Amino acid sequence: MLSVVVTEVYDDFILVIDAGDINHIKNAFRKVKGDKIRAVDGANEYLCEIEKIEDKVKSFVSLRKELALEEAKKLDEKRKNGEKLGKLAGIPLAIKDNILMEGQKLTSCSKILENYVGIYDATVVKKLKEEDAIILGVTNMDEFAMGSTTKTSYHHKTANPWDLDRVPGGSSGGAAASVAAQEVPISLGSDTGGSVRQPASFCGVVGLKPTYGRVSRYGLMAFASSLDQIGTLAKTVEDVAICMNVIAGADDYDATVSKNEVPDYTEFLNKDIKGLKVGLPKEYFIEGLNPEIKKIVDNSVNALKELGAEIVEVSLPHTKYAVPTYYVLAPAEASSNLARFDGIRYGYRAKDYTDLESLYVKTRSEGFGAEVKRRIMIGTYVLSAGFYDAYFKKAQKVRTLIKQDFENVLNEVDVILTPVAPSVAFKLSDTKTPIELYLEDIFTISANLAGVPAISLSGGLIDNLPVGVQFMGRPFDEGTLIKVSSALENKIGRLNLPKLD
Repeated sequence: MLSVVVTEVYDDFILVIDAGDINHIKNAFRKVKGDKIRAVDGANEYLCEIEKIEDKVKSFVSLRKELALEEAKKLDEKRKNGEKLGKLAGIPLAIKDNILMEGQKLTSCSKILENYVGIYDATVVKKLKEEDAIILGVTNMDEFAMGSTTKTSYHHKTANPWDLDRVPGGSSGGAAASVAAQEVPISLGSDTGGSVRQPASFCGVVGLKPTYGRVSRYGLMAFASSLDQIGTLAKTVEDVAICMNVIAGADDYDATVSKNEVPDYTEFLNKDIKGLKVGLPKEYFIEGLNPEIKKIVDNSVNALKELGAEIVEVSLPHTKYAVPTYYVLAPAEASSNLARFDGIRYGYRAKDYTDLESLYVKTRSEGFGAEVKRRIMIGTYVLSAGFYDAYFKKAQKVRTLIKQDFENVLNEVDVILTPVAPSVAFKLSDTKTPIELYLEDIFTISANLAGVPAISLSGGLIDNLPVGVQFMGRPFDEGTLIKVSSALENKIGRLNLPKLD
């Protein structure tokens, strides 16, 4: 655990920061609000810790050191003047490289946006700033959020803090690694097919993908607009609930956001779950699933039974079509969304071109990485004349069937329990085919296709590598996910995150 004593005495208090404190967000807020510590000291110590270990983990693309310390100083003045403090006052956090922030270089980890600077704040960033959070930096990711390893980033590869020779997952691998390495207590990512939950599992932290429409996507660089959702990664379920209280809710800038009332998610913590029905879908316990992962899920099932939950076997029969359906729809939407990057208005522009067509071709060929180009080509193909009905239209129909499966099952049970990934974090040096990597998302994709909320939390260790379990719930019922996850977390305990020197 990070434990730093600052030599400066402030209001007769010597600052002690313990980043390993499982209740760090709540405790840190109390100390800042109670005039016990200065926000600037807290931010500075985290920045020092980041700089000390970043060459090993490489969670971040960039840091906002000067700006963050300036914002922290303003917060200290605000408190000194007796002004009301926000819900995240003084809490250091990070955001993924595809979430816009005014004046901040943001690239979606792609060469084609290597010099892009945000001209406005994403709604989630605006809300975080309004609640006095201190954003320390921008985290690494797979290019345009396409991947499950964080190896497709234009900038560098991120390592898993549990084993620096392994992947942290993706595409929000930098966000998950930054929390697991205790560089920040909380980080925002995005989840299109499991990109918050799978790295949360690999890195031993908690990751929540809210219901589609629960959190505004305004300012999120689009991958697949009907699937993308901003999510939260943190050390505990409680920290996720606290952050969700800030970022969830209606937004006039995003027409897809629900106007449903946002509850206080912290009210779902530490509650009795006796009588709560948990569904176990038989289709998620397939051949190829690591038997040790199955054992960890079984242990979670037994813990839930001891807490009084009722376990029910259920069926999601169209699950077997989820991966092919996703890899028709998501590339199709990506093909459309990424058409804007043409070398004309902003971003990378090729130098040696002869006419407009060669400018387009050379810019996009040089600016996009291999995985992004692969998905653009797939997406363009399935949207083309003669193939639209055969692929895209049919995939949309199957998506409806998958959604209906979830509606039917969630009328019978309160939540669904599944594995997060079929394996533990694999080696950075492992060479996997695109199909093998796509199958890493087999247990997470369905939640995005159905638009339901899902959360990953640590279930245990296999050979000292974390393994997550996943709960999926009814639309806009994140509260029940937090309730059951909090109960399970309290029952089986939390992992002690690794300490990097």
